[in-house]
Amino acid sequence: MSNDKLAILVAGGPAPGINSVIGAATIRACLSGVEVLGIQEGFKWIMQGDTTHVTPLTITETSRIHFRGGSTLGTSRANPTKKPEHLKQTLAALDALGVGKLITIGGDDTAFSAFSLAKESNGALRVVHVPKTIDNDLDLPLETPTFGYTTARSIGVGLVQNLMVDAKTTGRWYFVVAMGRKAGHLALGIGKAAGATVTIVPEEFARNPRLSVVVDTLAGSIIKRLAYGRPDGVAVMAEGIVEILPEKDLTGLANVERDEHDHIRISEIDFGEIVRNAVRKRLAPFGLKPTIVAKNIGYELRCADPVPSDMEYTRDLGYCAARYVIEGGTEALISMVNGHFQPIPFDKIMDPATHRMRVRMVNLESDRYRIARTYMIRLRRTDLDDELEMARLAGVIKKSPDDFKREFSSVYDEDLDPIRSMTDRPPPVA
Repeated sequence: MSNDKLAILVAGGPAPGINSVIGAATIRACLSGVEVLGIQEGFKWIMQGDTTHVTPLTITETSRIHFRGGSTLGTSRANPTKKPEHLKQTLAALDALGVGKLITIGGDDTAFSAFSLAKESNGALRVVHVPKTIDNDLDLPLETPTFGYTTARSIGVGLVQNLMVDAKTTGRWYFVVAMGRKAGHLALGIGKAAGATVTIVPEEFARNPRLSVVVDTLAGSIIKRLAYGRPDGVAVMAEGIVEILPEKDLTGLANVERDEHDHIRISEIDFGEIVRNAVRKRLAPFGLKPTIVAKNIGYELRCADPVPSDMEYTRDLGYCAARYVIEGGTEALISMVNGHFQPIPFDKIMDPATHRMRVRMVNLESDRYRIARTYMIRLRRTDLDDELEMARLAGVIKKSPDDFKREFSSVYDEDLDPIRSMTDRPPPVA
């Protein structure tokens, strides 16, 4: 049997736009006379040598799937790189199916699986990877977003907007925990666009990753809001804060289940409730008893129908992935930069220390972050030099200004300098 078929496989968590990639890649391949197979549920079956969970893909079946969220092929977090025999069985299964070209769709873990398969095949299997994650944390060129992020942010903003109205109506706070396993891009994007009261991301606590600092940051926002006559607010937090905190700070964390890639199942940790209870406990000695509701958003975003920009973006990615691998390309991540296709060799995107795709963190020095920070209601270093402001804040907790400074010193220690002057910067490089 000649290995001239193209297989498409989806792994990891869902993201809006997966079906667009599948559809566009299938159409491009079929128009080139290449037969296309859809591998169901990621690596789950083929890494066991099982070739029965496969479906032929045609133009007729895939030409309109780009409108819908989810994955028509399903997905799983099964990891073929944990055991050498699983890699060998995956390659044997693909060979038995007559597959010589593979498109994987997934995040950093799936990229590593694709990279490992290509190396193990010694050139017999051409592999390209289309990066997807609503976390927007893959290190693509020129801050290019990962597909699914734009849709997830849009849906998330709508949810937070409704919560902001409810918060003002009822005089309560919402602590919204947004997805983002390591980086805070999604939380920041939602919080900034919606105009949330405060947004906190794991990157800002890198120097002092303690739950107490997170708690004081939120407590400080509640106090500052009260100082100006508002008992309500919405705080958006990135779930990735959990991963940088000491286990002793989070009740039950040591016993939390881990996935196939040894990541903590963050969904098993009720981070919002942990923080809610800690903030209420922190404020109680001051006679403050705010109503706080913890709300997780994430699963609501992952399988949403893609917005038009993600639809267009992912159709481009699917087309480029199919064309590139059919024309002989391999061992590359598929990206679009400034409207042009740009393959990125696997070895250029992998972190040599972790053997995973490099993670793109929120840049705290960027104007994008500093502008977002400027609009947040939170304690700032500039408060310390403003006697009127300190008196107002201290009055809320019925303490002296000096006592207030001591109570919340950790927050002031973590505060960033305000946004730098716009007039003393060099012009952008052409």
